[in-house]
Amino acid sequence: MKVNFVILLVVLMSVLVACSSTPETTGKDAAPIVFVSIVPQQYFVNRIAGDLVDARVMVEPGADPHTYEPKPSQMAALSDALAYFAIDIEFEEAWLARFADANPDMVIIDTTEGIEKMPMLFEDSHEDEEEHLDDVDHDEDELDPHVWVSPALVKIQAQHMYDSLVEMLPEHEAVFTENFNTFVGEIDALEADIEQALVGVTSRKFIVFHPSWGYFAAQFDLDMIPIEVGGTEPSAAELSMIIDEAREEDIHVIFAQPEFSTKSAETIAREIDGEVILISPLAYNWLENLQQVAQSMAEVLSQ
Repeated sequence: MKVNFVILLVVLMSVLVACSSTPETTGKDAAPIVFVSIVPQQYFVNRIAGDLVDARVMVEPGADPHTYEPKPSQMAALSDALAYFAIDIEFEEAWLARFADANPDMVIIDTTEGIEKMPMLFEDSHEDEEEHLDDVDHDEDELDPHVWVSPALVKIQAQHMYDSLVEMLPEHEAVFTENFNTFVGEIDALEADIEQALVGVTSRKFIVFHPSWGYFAAQFDLDMIPIEVGGTEPSAAELSMIIDEAREEDIHVIFAQPEFSTKSAETIAREIDGEVILISPLAYNWLENLQQVAQSMAEVLSQ
């Protein structure tokens, strides 16, 4: 009995020693950590680098990129990060300098370099809403940060990611190159699919709560009418104007975003005897998400 107990004790100690040594081993073999700000960027990095890097997201799924604050665990992981792929959103204005201070060795890459930003609201896409725009507090200097909803602009962002990854991890250049070329080819196909889906639609105008689809609209010749302007809910007068325009344009669907309140969208939908459809620019599978959004818009704009 005593012998069996000793044997059992030895076995248990061996298991404990093995378990305690595991983290050190995996730590040495772990892929280098890179951070991104939003979930779609994680998808871009994963498409290019696969499991050769550990891509982590700062603004977690379901959170609002305008107000998010990093968790202590994220800040701790940031101290070991090789790089940060920035996308020039409001969250970064408040935190990117702090991230650099927390890890001076971390390379920060601006993936929007070379992209010409649009104003958050641009007059030439709202020719019929001049009166509405005049009543809205509008900062001409405020640029639209949602550059990842345009396939053409995502190719620019992906190029920056690819170039940086090759520079930082040249031993994996062949894999990065193959994956990058495949990804760009799929984006090209997506653009063609979206253009085909929108051929023959009876209207080019759509109403959306948060103005996050401006670059998508610009690329595919659509006209986005936002409910929210300047980060604030519309006033009763502004809601009334949008309702009138929806009736004039025979619009029966209001697009809303799951990360924000749908109250205003639902109010408009009730008044026009329409419905609210949720679409998110922050889904992980960016390629599949844009395909679904385009299909949904094509169906709505053909009604």
